[in-house]
Amino acid sequence: MKVVSIVGARPQFIKAAPVSRVFRKNSIEILVNTGQHYDDDMSAVFFRELDIPKPDYNLGVGSGTHGKQTGEMLIKIEEVLIKERPDFVLVFGDTNSTISGALAAVKLAIPLAHVEAGLRSYNREMPEEHNRVLTDHCSGLLFCPTKAAADCLTREGIHKGVHIVGDVMLDAFLHNIETARAHSNILENLGLDPKGYNLATIHRAYNTDNPKRLHNILSALSHIGQKVILPIHPRTRKQIAKNQMTGFLSDKASNLMIIEPAGYLDMLMLEQNARLILTDSGGVQKEAYFMAVPCITLRPETEWMETVNAGWNILVDDDKDKIIEAANHHLWPKDTPDAVFGDGHASERIVKIVTNT
Repeated sequence: MKVVSIVGARPQFIKAAPVSRVFRKNSIEILVNTGQHYDDDMSAVFFRELDIPKPDYNLGVGSGTHGKQTGEMLIKIEEVLIKERPDFVLVFGDTNSTISGALAAVKLAIPLAHVEAGLRSYNREMPEEHNRVLTDHCSGLLFCPTKAAADCLTREGIHKGVHIVGDVMLDAFLHNIETARAHSNILENLGLDPKGYNLATIHRAYNTDNPKRLHNILSALSHIGQKVILPIHPRTRKQIAKNQMTGFLSDKASNLMIIEPAGYLDMLMLEQNARLILTDSGGVQKEAYFMAVPCITLRPETEWMETVNAGWNILVDDDKDKIIEAANHHLWPKDTPDAVFGDGHASERIVKIVTNT
């Protein structure tokens, strides 16, 4: 069997790594990197650390408006699929690379599988939500990380080809956590003590491209009582400069410590040793849950309500007072989180289903 796996952003590199590892034992996998994340801190370092095979195709699309980026990806992915003629196309998550790969596959009548299907935030202001919904309705195989995700598909009338397999990000986490503990020196390099800092990430356009939301979040992070480490996404840095908020990057009196984007292994160590995580990333919310680290989500909703229902994650939106109050005073669970994301063998289930279809 020949499959084409399409990735382009750092969360997809993490999700694709364990699936690729299993596929390549008995099948031919062609790996396509669209180049949606294109600098070393956001792309190449993840391929190295996750031991992902060198992409067979680097499309080099780069940044741009949603329409331009998606259109260029669609054209270039279609060319690859016409040349390779795979038995299946795999797409991951909810990015422009995801929907571009999905559209290219279905237009060529190539069977499509969506890894991380069924997620919904129900916020149509977010481009990721449109990508999720459209990709699910294009797919013949839908691999859901949780029962809640499968239930979302049922409500939308999608019944055929739906499989609850567990979360591939848990597969990746379990495969790499010991390597991270053995080889990452990020805490020493930054002079951090375990549980002596908070960790924040901000990258979604919903937050970064809205000056008011971005200012509220940065202001809150700057006023939390304990040091906050912020690995800064290129989009976030660009919007900070564009909106003349550079004081947040240079204020030596602030407790906000800006660092360059962290690799996967370093990020795992920053997450595991944080007192608290504040984020707008779905993947980081889950990783916090895997490690039993409290999480504050800087959005009005999340596609990972399992983490909220378990008490390990709360939604505060961009409300400065709520962010500070939650960071300083919220009472968090003391028990180990329930295993709602599977057993770490989602990748094996995905490969078995695809190869037997």
